[in-house]
Amino acid sequence: MRIANRPRTRENVLAPAFRKDRGPKVETALSDQVRIPNKTSCRGRGRRRVRGRFNARSGSFLTLSVTLILAGCAVGPNFHRPDPPPVNSYTPEPLARRTSGANVSAGESQRFVEGLDIPGQWWTLFHSQALNELVGESLKDNPSLESAQAALRIAQEDVKAQQGSYYPSISANFTPSRNKTATSTITPVANTGNPYYSLYTTGLSISYVPDVFGLNRRTVESLQAQADMQRYQLEATYLTLTSNIVAAAITEAALRGEISATEETIRVATDALDIMRKQLSLGQIAGADLATQETALAQVQATLPPLQKQLAQQRDLLAALAGRFPSAGVLEKFTLDDLRLPENLPVSLPSKLVDQRPDIRAAEEQLHSACAQIGVAVANMLPNITLSGTGGSQALAFSQMFAPGTGYFTLAAALTQPIFEGGTLLHKTRAARAGYDQAAAQYKSTVITAFQNVADSLRAIQADAEAVRTAAAAEHAAETTLDITRKQLQAGQIAYLSLLNAEQAYYQTLINLVVAKANRYADTAALFQALGGGWWNRSDVVVKKGRGGPPPQKPFLE
Repeated sequence: MRIANRPRTRENVLAPAFRKDRGPKVETALSDQVRIPNKTSCRGRGRRRVRGRFNARSGSFLTLSVTLILAGCAVGPNFHRPDPPPVNSYTPEPLARRTSGANVSAGESQRFVEGLDIPGQWWTLFHSQALNELVGESLKDNPSLESAQAALRIAQEDVKAQQGSYYPSISANFTPSRNKTATSTITPVANTGNPYYSLYTTGLSISYVPDVFGLNRRTVESLQAQADMQRYQLEATYLTLTSNIVAAAITEAALRGEISATEETIRVATDALDIMRKQLSLGQIAGADLATQETALAQVQATLPPLQKQLAQQRDLLAALAGRFPSAGVLEKFTLDDLRLPENLPVSLPSKLVDQRPDIRAAEEQLHSACAQIGVAVANMLPNITLSGTGGSQALAFSQMFAPGTGYFTLAAALTQPIFEGGTLLHKTRAARAGYDQAAAQYKSTVITAFQNVADSLRAIQADAEAVRTAAAAEHAAETTLDITRKQLQAGQIAYLSLLNAEQAYYQTLINLVVAKANRYADTAALFQALGGGWWNRSDVVVKKGRGGPPPQKPFLE
């Protein structure tokens, strides 16, 4: 039966806390690179009072409404991963396919392979058994790595602790007491009229806070993001440690090379001094020439102690990275001849770099946590519902507990709505949004720095290859010049000053070649570090599908 002339329905005056047109405005410093929808995951509408009969459709709607209320909804913005930066290269100009090469150790040409994957133990590509052993020992004993692992366990336990708020809290109590009644004012409790009596009370209390507006869910989400951030910080610590060990080993090898070059120069200068002493005894040169050579020899010898000091300090650094005291030291020793350059160098796609770098992933999870904190702040402004119940037994004798007539129970529900907090909740919400803006800016800064690291390493590797080539050519030319000059000096064809110049040039070219080789090894290692170090390919890392690590790339080729 249709009833005419019914008044129009109107919305209830109690508007929901969040509507689509009044959702939290989340601004970001990343412009279009970080997109968080300007809406909440639950949207309320005012109720409508509609007169008419109750049918199957309205019954289904009522059932759905009750289910949604009981299930609750999470207010605040939903987090979406930032889009990769809109770039397709690391440098303005196209990257060369190969570097230049030279016919010396560490002078091999290297090939850049786009999309090539990175092995989890990338340092093994230098083919140094001593380096592999030292890295393995350091990963077992380094305290910085142990600290990062403990921080991850703390964060994971915090998540599990907060997840306990999803469930009711249940507690039991038992309270025995001995009491005396003031007989002048109160009738004795006991039927016998004795003012002294014992009271035994036992009970069970249950309390439950429904997560109607998602306060607990957003809190768990924030803590889970922080736990994921700690996981990536652990990977960053792992990568930093292994990179520092490789860099320290290369520095030690370079110092040993410089010491060897200095000792070679001292030998050459000493041989020249012996020749000049013979020439002085024969009256072929003046004493001033001999004194000048002695001065030059002493100057070269003076450069040796600082190099030896740096080498000793570098050994102390290696011991510290291995988690040992300097007195324990390390057994491994490193020289440039023991290292080998990887021929194929990976150049990850720019769109994949944000997935590979653990510092970027940690910054992303920090952004995720800040986004969830907005929902936490908003939920604190909404009503809070608490359901509680108590029940038990109370008796004057322990043997009468749980007897008929001794039981009791209480069921209660409480609704709390903040009305006036002096602006505290409002400003906390604004602070949460500002915290998100801060995390977004930090994320963008981390991404830019990561791309800069890769670009710097690529440029350095190309420049290092050219530096080794020119340094090797200069060293060969200086050695040839020195040999000719020494023979000419013995024959009396040239003055001493020519020999001194040749010796100084030879010494400088030796040092330059050692430094160029060391730079090439160091910058190659820096490229692997800048690209993330291949942590997703390690056997001890469990990669989550879709979010844990970058998708498979080209298999690595040595």
